[in-house]
Amino acid sequence: MIRPHRNHPLWLAFMLHRVSGVALALFLPIHFYVLALALTDPAALNDFFALTENIWVKITEFGLVFLLAAHMLGGLRLMAMEWLPWSDRQKTFAATAVAGAFAISCSFFLSAVSL
Repeated sequence: MIRPHRNHPLWLAFMLHRVSGVALALFLPIHFYVLALALTDPAALNDFFALTENIWVKITEFGLVFLLAAHMLGGLRLMAMEWLPWSDRQKTFAATAVAGAFAISCSFFLSAVSL
């Protein structure tokens, strides 16, 4: 079955927003666990911090920051769709959101690697 709407850039923006939201929701229990380590087991927290010096963890953090920025900027794009009159610029808003998310995550990654 051919679904031509799935080739539309705004459908791809919708999917990126949905996937980033699900990924961030899956990340939250890990984040809360690490926060709990700060209160309950400082030695385990120090071991976790030592793990974060690994380059693969930094690359994963890059992905996480990208998903966070994409979700935030995708939400702003959705608000623009709700409040502004419809125009063909909506595709530009979607592309700007992805480009902005990539720029934010790249700047985070470069600062994390250079330390």
